Amino acid sequence: MPDAPVRVVFVCWGNICRSPMAERVAERMAEDQDLTDVEFASAATSAEELGAPIDRRAEAVLREHGYRVDGHMAHRITREEIENADLVIAMEDIHVTRMMGLAPEARNVSLLTDYDPDAEPGSGVPDPWYGNAEGFNDTLAAVEAAMPGVLERVRELQKNSETSSA
Repeated sequence: MPDAPVRVVFVCWGNICRSPMAERVAERMAEDQDLTDVEFASAATSAEELGAPIDRRAEAVLREHGYRVDGHMAHRITREEIENADLVIAMEDIHVTRMMGLAPEARNVSLLTDYDPDAEPGSGVPDPWYGNAEGFNDTLAAVEAAMPGVLERVRELQKNSETSSA
């Protein structure tokens, strides 16, 4: 059993669409796979939406697919959050760049699409906020496609934690 849970933070621009969608997909997929000792959170790189709930279009898509939609308030990621996480998973390169500006020595930052073997390397997950409701379905599909790889990485981190504490 690991000493502490693996901490995963999903990050997008405003923390009202992509990152809270990823957080909720991760929670349910981990639960469905009986993967415990992991904590999921989400955050923004900007201050534009601080305190806001999930975007109504993202909420509708999550609800339609049976994911949790409650309990969200957008917040901006901090250096401490990056340093304390085991994985910080960004939606686009701009988010990686902004987080590396906060924590230049961080080695735990990656793109969500890095975990999807079928995604174009470095492609990222486009922001659906500027488009119509269909874009949120595309976002959910991209998140769901990457999540098995994310959860596999969580298992690897847990195994490494158990080995190093033994």
